Amino acid sequence: MNVIKVDQGREVKLFRNGRNQAVRIPVEFELPGNEAIMRKEGDRLIIEPKKKSGLLEWLRSIEPWDEEFPDVDDGQLPLEDVDL
Repeated sequence: MNVIKVDQGREVKLFRNGRNQAVRIPVEFELPGNEAIMRKEGDRLIIEPKKKSGLLEWLRSIEPWDEEFPDVDDGQLPLEDVDL
């Protein structure tokens, strides 16, 4: 596998996909996954892998819960003891 330095460029082909312009990404520049984030900085397009957002990331992003949790057993029949 050839390693391309960050400061090196590579000529790529642009083509039309319906009404969208697309670019063929060479194998050495492939991104993981099926989705990416694209943004424009001046006349440059920046394409980055989309970060997976799992449960831990979501838990880190939410605000702390200050209220008391409701009593979910309220109105329920008492549990029966089970002999094992």
